[in-house]
Parts: sequence; structure tokens; C-alpha cells
Amino acid sequence: MSTHPEKSASRRNFLKTSSLLVAGGAVASQLNVARAAHSFGSDTIKIGLIGCGGRGTGAAAQAMNTEGSVQLVALADAFPDRVQAAYRGLKSQHGEKVTVAKDKMFDGFDAYAKVLDTDCDLVILATPPGFRPQHFEAAVNAGKHVFMEKPVATDAPGIRRVLKATAEAKKKDLAVAVGLQRRHERAYRETIAELQNGKIGDINFTRCYWNGAGVWTRPRQEKQTELEYQMRNWYYFNWLCGDHIVEQHIHNLDVINWLKNGPPVKGQGQGGREVRIGPDSGQIFDHHMIEFTYADGSKMLSQCRHIPHCWDSVSEHAHGSQGTADIGGGRIYDHKGKMVWNTKAGRDGHQVEHHDLFADLRKGVIPNEGEYGATSTMTAIFGRMCTYTGQEISWEDALGSEVVLCDTDKLVDMNSPAPVVPNADGKYPCPVPGVLTTF
Repeated sequence: MSTHPEKSASRRNFLKTSSLLVAGGAVASQLNVARAAHSFGSDTIKIGLIGCGGRGTGAAAQAMNTEGSVQLVALADAFPDRVQAAYRGLKSQHGEKVTVAKDKMFDGFDAYAKVLDTDCDLVILATPPGFRPQHFEAAVNAGKHVFMEKPVATDAPGIRRVLKATAEAKKKDLAVAVGLQRRHERAYRETIAELQNGKIGDINFTRCYWNGAGVWTRPRQEKQTELEYQMRNWYYFNWLCGDHIVEQHIHNLDVINWLKNGPPVKGQGQGGREVRIGPDSGQIFDHHMIEFTYADGSKMLSQCRHIPHCWDSVSEHAHGSQGTADIGGGRIYDHKGKMVWNTKAGRDGHQVEHHDLFADLRKGVIPNEGEYGATSTMTAIFGRMCTYTGQEISWEDALGSEVVLCDTDKLVDMNSPAPVVPNADGKYPCPVPGVLTTF
């Protein structure tokens, strides 16, 4: 979150003319023969991977696990070592499905554009989230189907850019899938359906958590530029990650939005840094707690924490007039605590989301998950705004924010100026609730 933002002069006008306040849920349209540019059937679907870290490599492997002929034909990452590592790992796992020639392995900040110039049909976007709006927009302009990892942006202008590209993808009949895999897990789908069908009556309170010990850090290396250091440690810089409330907790927030058929309308909360206080902690908080209010007046308590030796939970819960639900656990209880329903369905959402996408493409069905992907990402950004400022904020004002954390289009190489820089002690600027008043 920038400490030098510009205020928006037309937030309300923008919101009046946009379709951003959308309900959660996948949007899919069956193409007729006249409109369909190509129905893959048993044909080979060629994919390009943009972002060769662990999640990107995993997504590419899962795409190649789907039924039908799939080939990986191009790779891109800012770092050449990541490209080579992804190629070796995927080649050893999928053999002949990996047909990436040496001249289709690209590195640098323009590597994504080079993949889009190849004959791939679909691209997997898995770079740090700060680059997602730029890469997604370019992929749609290039006429590619897209699977993009969550979150889809780190600031509100990025969200609006994604939504504009999502609308363009619909016009072009391009598939847009977003890595919010709980939407594809049969266990979650069954549980949400039971709750939306009134299994626990009126839902007046929800809770969700992503509490754990934290994630990796990568020490600064000799001769690294500041930008390269931040790129290697992208999780700790808001322009790249959005804070862990955006990068991780988005999953839980997305489940509640899904249940409530839309995002919250108001929020207030608190957060800070208790154990992340050194130079290797970048900018992000280690705990956030937000009280969100939905349009029906119901409240949602959102909590995420990265502090070791504390209570851990990654879960979502609903409380209704006739019972309660452990949504992630797929269990529903009456008011006396007796379990009255539980799911036996599967949970391998990371794989199922690719099975669903590729099966749709082969049938000529064009799914578009861009709207709920953007809305749930914005909900997490909204929560960050509440904890960073300590203010009560409306969804309308949050979505209309003009704060740009980084213009990634201007980054050309590792010698480009970093969006934030450390002080003389090596520490980075961090928001202080009650002091930071703009978002």
C-alpha cells in the first residue's frame, strides 16, 4: 500500500458505469457452431507457462494430467534458473508432453510477451500477483485462453484492469479460469449448496481463518540489485504479493463471498507486526483481523496470522438460525451440536480445476471466472485497507481507490528502480494504523 497515493476524483461515476459488483459463481456459456472459433475435441491443446515457480510448475503439471492431448510448448520467467528448473522437473514428470524447444524458453521482464507470440492456445499465469493485471490483459489481447493463479491483483486499479480484460475475454470467447480451487472441490460445492438451500436456516454470521506459522524467506545474495532481491522475496512486498491476507487468506474470503453471493459492503479491522520486524520481513503485517458486513446485514469475522506457536486454523464456518456449519470440513450441525449432514465428496481442487477447464474447452464451453476472481481478490485488498488504516471503509471507496503499488509496465530489467527501498537500517516502510489514512 502506497504511502503517497493520489485521491480519486471519479470513484462514484466509475462504479455507476461498471459491472464490478458481481455475485460469486462461475460464468460459462455454451458456444454455438457459428460463434465458436475452435472446439478442441480430441485435438492437442498447446499451453505456455508464464511464471516458473512452484505453483506455476505445479499448475502446468496438473494441466498435462487432464484427458486428451496436451503439450507444453513455451516457458517464461523473470529468472533463467527458474525456467531451467521448471523444464527439468516437468520433462521428467511428463516426458513427451513437454515439447519446449530452446528458443521457446524465455527469461526477463518481457518473457511473457514472447510466450504470447508463440502458437500456444492457453497460457498459465503464475508470476507474483503484482504482474497479473499486466500479463492477463496482454494474454486476452493476444487471443489466448487463460488459467491464472490467485490473487489476480494487489491494488484496486489492478482489479479494475482485470475486470476490463475479463469483459474483453467474454467478447472474444476466451476462457478465463482462476486458481480459487475450492470452487471446484466437490466437497465444498456440496456443502455450499446445502447451506444456500437453507440447511441451517438464515445465515447471520460467518467466520474464516488462515492462521499458521508463516512462509519461506530467501537471504539477500551478493551483487543482487534491490529489485532482484524483492522479486526473489516477493511474498514480503506489497506491490508483488499484496500481503498474506491477499495471497493466502483470499481462499477463505472467497468461500464466504461464494456463500453470500457477493462481496461485503463495509469493513473495519486491525493488524500489525509482532514477530516480522527485521529487514527480511519486508513490508507485510503478520496478523490481520477484520469485521466485514454484507449487504444483508450479516457479519463475517476474518482472521489471518503468520506467527509460530499460536492457534492454527485454515477453515470457514457459518452460523444460522437452525444450526452451524464447518464449511471446509463439510459438516453441518444442529444447535445442540449433533452432526446432521456431512459430505463424502473429494477435495483435490488443484487438479479438478484443470480437469474442469480442459473438459470444458474440449466441449466448446467457455468458462469465465474472472469476475469472482477479481471480486474475491478485491475483498482481500479491502481487508488490508481496513487493517493498514484502522478506518471503517466502504466497498465502494475501496474499489474506487487510485493507489497504484507499482506500474509493472515500467519494469524492464533487474536494474530498474524498485518500487520501495529500505532505510539506512535496511528496513522497509510499513503502514501504521491511525497514521496511514489513505488507501
